[in-house]
Amino acid sequence: MDNLKIYSQSDIEHLIIHRDGETKLGQRVNTYQQEAISIEGLKANNSKFVLLGIPEDIGVRANAGIAGAASAWRTSLTAFLNIQSNRFLNGEEILVLGHFEITEPEDSSIKALRNKVAEIDELLYPVIEKVVAAGKIPIVIGGGHNNAYPIIKGTSLANKTPIDVLNIDAHADLRELEGRHSGNGFSYALKENYLDHYFMYGLHQNYNNEAILTQIENNPKLKAVFFEDILTGADYNDLIKDLGPTAGLEIDLDCIQNVLSSAETPSGFAVNDIRKIILTHANKFSYLHICEGATRMLDGRVSKLTSKLIAYLVSDFVKGRIS
Repeated sequence: MDNLKIYSQSDIEHLIIHRDGETKLGQRVNTYQQEAISIEGLKANNSKFVLLGIPEDIGVRANAGIAGAASAWRTSLTAFLNIQSNRFLNGEEILVLGHFEITEPEDSSIKALRNKVAEIDELLYPVIEKVVAAGKIPIVIGGGHNNAYPIIKGTSLANKTPIDVLNIDAHADLRELEGRHSGNGFSYALKENYLDHYFMYGLHQNYNNEAILTQIENNPKLKAVFFEDILTGADYNDLIKDLGPTAGLEIDLDCIQNVLSSAETPSGFAVNDIRKIILTHANKFSYLHICEGATRMLDGRVSKLTSKLIAYLVSDFVKGRIS
């Protein structure tokens, strides 16, 4: 049965590589001390940030993509826990809550996969809602970009208002309402009024269909800067300045050049471009969602660097918020 596995300290301890004279983040982070998630229980914890994993790629496959995104959580968590605890980042700012355990549907048809994604939505959003209602900042590692929808929904419900989102991505993920998958999380969030203004940074002209381009052009709540325009001098400042007081930050790792994902690209942002955005603007965002990255793909591709990249982005976000 699908559920949230809440971590104990022992779940974290065996992922830490100990070294005499050093302290790792994993030795400083907090864990949740109760069996069930509640707003009161979360408020009782002093950590400002709540780290969650969604190791699934059902949403990617439901969008005709290649499986692999489920592999990122465990290795990324290990990389993150083994960062040095020092004057720049202590670790006590972070509560490592756990990860969602999601069973595979017996039927692998597109219809069944999309139905399963809708079930995942129902599992995720109440947890996000409680985390945000407790005054915490969720940091979510996926998983497919389908999970943007329940994260936006949970954040919106907790704040009792639609929220703005900045999505750094090669794809707008505004496909039709044809059943849930990784390509239409923002479509559903807009339709159900959980998403207010949607800002897209780095879209690739080659990989967004004409219907999506028309939708962006005709909807005043949608604003995009294309990667091709960035190559000729455009930047993100106009998008950042228009963000509302409650905004989410979505980072699809397929926008970064040569990062392993279902839609891996040879042309995209450099890692340091994304790190700069996070470090300089993290305080504008009420959550961080990193998705679509993988350490191992079903087609045999592997990368040991994805997990360390995610650890950098998470630590940058925390540093940017507490600086």
